[in-house]
Amino acid sequence: MRVWRGAARMLRQAGFSCLGELPLASGRRADLVGMSAKGEIWIVEVKSSVADLRADGKWPEYRVHCDRLFFATHPDVPADIFPAEAGLILSDGYFAEILRDAPEHRLTAATRKAVTLRFAQAAANRLHLLHDPGLAGMEQGR
Repeated sequence: MRVWRGAARMLRQAGFSCLGELPLASGRRADLVGMSAKGEIWIVEVKSSVADLRADGKWPEYRVHCDRLFFATHPDVPADIFPAEAGLILSDGYFAEILRDAPEHRLTAATRKAVTLRFAQAAANRLHLLHDPGLAGMEQGR
C-alpha cells in the first residue's frame, strides 16, 4: 500500500486523477491507473518484492489499455530486475520518482473511450458508496 500511495501522490502532483484496482475489459485489474486532463492513461503495476514480479506473467497484457505502462516498487527491490519495456517508479511511501520513463504506445480512439468510461464509472460508483454505504449490501442481493 505504501508503494501505491507514493506513486499515486506523484501522479496527482503531475496532474493525473488516480484510481486503484480498476477492472479492465480483459478481466484483469490494474493496480493504479492515472488519467491526465488531456485523457492520457497510465497504468502502474505495483511490485513489493522480487517474488511478486517473478510471479506476474500477465503484465504485458496491461499495455493494450494504456498510453504508458510503469512498474512501481520501493528501494529494497533491485531496480535492474524490472523489464525495460515498461517504465519504473521508485516510491518511499510518501512520494515517488520516475527512474525510467515508459515508452509511449498511444491508444486507439475506441480503446481510449472504453478505458475512460470504465475509469469514470468506477470513480462514480466508489463515490456513491461513500455517500450510501448501505448500497453495497443491496447490490450483492441482486
